[in-house]
Amino acid sequence: MRPNRRWGRPGGRAGALLLAALFALLSGCAGSDDAVSDNGEFTFVSPGGKTRLFYSPGERGRVTGLEGEALADADRTLRLSDFREEVVVLNVWGSWCPPCRAEADDLQAVQDELGDEGVQVLGINVRDNRDAAQDFVHNLDVSYPSIFDPAGRSLLALDGFPRSTTPATLVLDREHRVAAIYLSEITEEGLLPKVRDVADETYGSDGSGEQGSGQ
Repeated sequence: MRPNRRWGRPGGRAGALLLAALFALLSGCAGSDDAVSDNGEFTFVSPGGKTRLFYSPGERGRVTGLEGEALADADRTLRLSDFREEVVVLNVWGSWCPPCRAEADDLQAVQDELGDEGVQVLGINVRDNRDAAQDFVHNLDVSYPSIFDPAGRSLLALDGFPRSTTPATLVLDREHRVAAIYLSEITEEGLLPKVRDVADETYGSDGSGEQGSGQ
């Protein structure tokens, strides 16, 4: 019987499809190579349907250059680098977004509970107008600051991150490396333990992270 050589030929259509399927499968299981580019910067890779992603210290990519106009003061620029050595919880939100309204008190609870431990929630307000966004903050008693960014330009610092995903929450460790991503509405019960774990991590003299004792 003549063998079916299509599967063995690198240039064959079937072989190419098989390789593509294998690559897609591996891409869906995000590991260190998926989370971090060669220069250590954060690069987002499609999670294959997952809405919660967690990275150990060795897998994390750093976020740099994230900044934008402060929602509370158009003359002020808020920068991620303003929160040096702090755990930063980035939350992408809009006043038009019902899940954002539902999770605002949960994010505020994280700020209230862990703020004294070097944790800072930082909102990124997208596809909104300033008056509506400021009303949102006032009516829901939100005390943490937000970047006012209708076009979502500040999210370009999160290489490859889907700017259309709202709400979305990213937990950055004290080196501003991505430790966790939530691509859906969060709750205090779901977010607080993870942020506490990241806040409890200790760092060696070389700046590399080690897992803390918090679980």
